[in-house]
Amino acid sequence: MTKQVSMVDKAIIMDSQAIKRALTRVAHEIVERNKGVSDVILVGIRTRGVPLAQRVAEEIKRIEGVELPVGILDITLYRDDLSTLAYQPIVHETLIPFSINDKKVVLIDDVLFTGRTVRAALDAIMDIGRPSAIQLAVLIDRGHRELPIRADYVGKNVPTSSKEIVSVQLTLTDETEQVVIKEFMEE
Repeated sequence: MTKQVSMVDKAIIMDSQAIKRALTRVAHEIVERNKGVSDVILVGIRTRGVPLAQRVAEEIKRIEGVELPVGILDITLYRDDLSTLAYQPIVHETLIPFSINDKKVVLIDDVLFTGRTVRAALDAIMDIGRPSAIQLAVLIDRGHRELPIRADYVGKNVPTSSKEIVSVQLTLTDETEQVVIKEFMEE
């Protein structure tokens, strides 16, 4: 007899208000750490890093009155597990229509887990140009790093087991706004 495995919601760890507060705090920390936002650009890692980067940019505009450039980075071809993803992986557009040379690039993603996505993003950014610095902002840091990568800005640290999945759901991509821990359950 074959066991069925399903994924069930275990806990909602952030609602829409908590996400908003975390992104507001991250925006303030970016401004503070960089002593303003001159030469700062934001780059969202597809998929959910993009709307997060746009929200951080909106918050920085509210705080500083400055509109930061926001780029979109697709890391598909830079992944170290590309051969296991699909025979013909779907590649989306990277859209960074401004120079990143000598700029402070803040990479933004939803969840930091093993560090492999960030490593791929670093490779992709370095192929585009030579920034003066690269910083990392994530909504959730769940631990379990396989590479020596650390976020500069974290919305929430969430210790998890390796059997759990952290699902960031945003209105733009998922029609709901929350962060949920999911777990595989055998039936």
